[in-house]
Amino acid sequence: MTAVHDGDGTTRWGVLATGGIAATFTGDVQAMAGAEVVAVASRSEPSAKAFADRFGIPRAYGDWAGLVADPDVDIVYVATPHSAHRAAAGLALEAGKPVLCEKAFTLNAREAGELVALAGERGLFLMEAMWMYCSPVVRRMTELIADGAIGEVRTVQADFGLQGPFAPEHRLRDPALGGGALLDLGVYPVSFAQLILGEPDRVQADALLSPEGVDLNTGMLLGWDSGATALLSCSVTARTASTATVTGTAGRIELPSGFFHPDAFVLHREGRDPERHTVESPLTGMQHEAAEVSRCLRAGEKESPLVPLAGSLAVMRTLDAVRERVGVRYPVDN
Repeated sequence: MTAVHDGDGTTRWGVLATGGIAATFTGDVQAMAGAEVVAVASRSEPSAKAFADRFGIPRAYGDWAGLVADPDVDIVYVATPHSAHRAAAGLALEAGKPVLCEKAFTLNAREAGELVALAGERGLFLMEAMWMYCSPVVRRMTELIADGAIGEVRTVQADFGLQGPFAPEHRLRDPALGGGALLDLGVYPVSFAQLILGEPDRVQADALLSPEGVDLNTGMLLGWDSGATALLSCSVTARTASTATVTGTAGRIELPSGFFHPDAFVLHREGRDPERHTVESPLTGMQHEAAEVSRCLRAGEKESPLVPLAGSLAVMRTLDAVRERVGVRYPVDN
């Protein structure tokens, strides 16, 4: 299939799911040049039609198969709950469609590995929708760290918590849906730490579990043979500051609340005034990751250098290790 529309170079998206994250992504894509949403699918036809009407999308499908078979869809954006990522992304790849799949990538590393293998077999583009990695501000931060602006990294601290409480029937309390704080929120602090330090050599964790057996409040201590550590937390019982700090032997970088989509960061170095760094960009929100996907498709790349598949697999292994330490198991783990 052609990666982008032959006539004008527009990337034509098919959105699989109709929840809040799908709505945010669709709104962002429709507000950018060179992209359009041409189809949406849900397991419920009324839901798909209502979403299509809301955003002016030409076609609505009451099943996933219709979307992945649509010849006008260049790439499928999977925005289902975690529990359906493997099935939805797998269906699209089997149909020959490139995929952008929401994070957490899947429920566990085994499922993630299956998707990566399938994309490789089919020669198709696949990327985890870790929009934080595509943020120009975050990219600037990593460049400064790589250039030695704060010396050798020693500690990373990051947190992400929501107030709650969530009712027992909520998806965040359902093990079958990948419930708990870790996959929804903890994936950000873990991905942030691994963006800077790579996959950890040691993982320690503790958590408060719900009666259903999912994590409600989780603390993680990751360690590297270099001597670096990361202290991370996530919660669906308390609204944390949701900030991040990277400290090195020669300074530190602080990211404000909402560290995973920052407008700026502050660099602190001994003997100098704090330096506030921003990056001007015509894009906003999820447009950065959508633009990166379009660039990759036009270039014929099978994965993004900004969100490499090896990195997504490494994050899933860490999340698996955390769940093992705290005693959270999903039905698919058996």
